[in-house]
Amino acid sequence: MSGEVKNRSEILFIYDIRDGNPNGDPLDENKPRIDEETGINLVTDVRLKRTIRDYLHDFKGEEIFVKEVVHDKTTRSIQTGIQRAGNFDNNAERILNECIDIRLFGGVIPLKEDSITFTGPVQFKIGRSLHRVTMKHIRGTGAFASKEGSKKETFREEDILPYSLILFYGIINENAAKHTHLTEDDLKLLLEGTWNGTKSLITRTKAGQVPRMLLKVNYSKENYHIGDLDKMLKLNTEMPHENIRGTDDFKIDVSGLIKKFAAEKASIKDIEICADDRLNFCKDGADFSIDGLAAATGIAVKSITF
Repeated sequence: MSGEVKNRSEILFIYDIRDGNPNGDPLDENKPRIDEETGINLVTDVRLKRTIRDYLHDFKGEEIFVKEVVHDKTTRSIQTGIQRAGNFDNNAERILNECIDIRLFGGVIPLKEDSITFTGPVQFKIGRSLHRVTMKHIRGTGAFASKEGSKKETFREEDILPYSLILFYGIINENAAKHTHLTEDDLKLLLEGTWNGTKSLITRTKAGQVPRMLLKVNYSKENYHIGDLDKMLKLNTEMPHENIRGTDDFKIDVSGLIKKFAAEKASIKDIEICADDRLNFCKDGADFSIDGLAAATGIAVKSITF
């Protein structure tokens, strides 16, 4: 295992979804979450963390503390903290050593006589679409066999988004990393889980999700980060936001982000990035290739590969 995390980092993650529901609200008929005042689609950090956890457990064989248990073919639930702690003999150090999600995101570990709270080194804000969205209500029918030789039809209704381009901002705090023993190898798995986990969701409401950009800026200056990087990206389009249906309908304006990076380059060690070639960028009113990020900022840029 590689050494513990020593530097602070910030993350920007962009993905999109077409004809789906990125994060239903169980208190509102599982409708997509939309800010009523702005028309912006919201996705909770819990949803993104669930995506990462499930990928790391199901595809990479990593142990996780917050774990779903299958009771039978139709019933699933999350084990309680007390139950999970018991699986590790109520040993907090063992939980840290074995469970990557606690090292990444922290958590409350309920032990027999007390509980221990670990603040997660990795935190995400609520994800927000870079444009206003419109919700579409659809009705459909389904059929299932009730017994041999017979068939029943059911009617279903659901709310989906024709399109949403969602941006998440995250931060990795090196001081909190000391307490959870977060390593650089863990961070590599975090990035992989963010990108590939988003692609691996195959439920009917999530099958249209595609990761578009993942950027991680690593700082050399101690106890420092720029902050609010998500506010430095803008969506540039000539059509009404609600009519956007794909990456051909807009460009991501990186002017503000590049300007800020260039101004802060003395505090930045390097930038890591992975971008889908179907995502288009612009800077200062002209098309921009993300391959030119190093030249535009004066900062070393590395490609994220999985």
